Amino acid sequence: MHIGELAERTGLSLRTIRHYDDVGLLPATSRTEGGFRVYSEADAGRLMLIKQMKPLGFSLEEMAEILGLLADSPDTPESDARLSEILAQAAHQRAKMARNLAQADEFIALLGRRTA
Repeated sequence: MHIGELAERTGLSLRTIRHYDDVGLLPATSRTEGGFRVYSEADAGRLMLIKQMKPLGFSLEEMAEILGLLADSPDTPESDARLSEILAQAAHQRAKMARNLAQADEFIALLGRRTA
């Protein structure tokens, strides 16, 4: 699929997808003779993983490491240990986000009561 279709399917901008290509997170599977990027279903899946990692605050380098661990690495004690660390980091960040969301909900409720 071309970059426009990939952008539509994932809800990400063309600029974001190009950036991920430029930094090596999502290199196009191939290019047309005219130089246009062409992506596969596997690329779309990889992009969705990147999209899931982004709000958890992972850096581009960490995302590349995680993608490598999930796709390329055989199960080894080292890779399993690293994935466990990443899981703990993601769970911690999600809990922090949940607390922030709860605080936002409380504020919205306060405003609702004041304006009702």
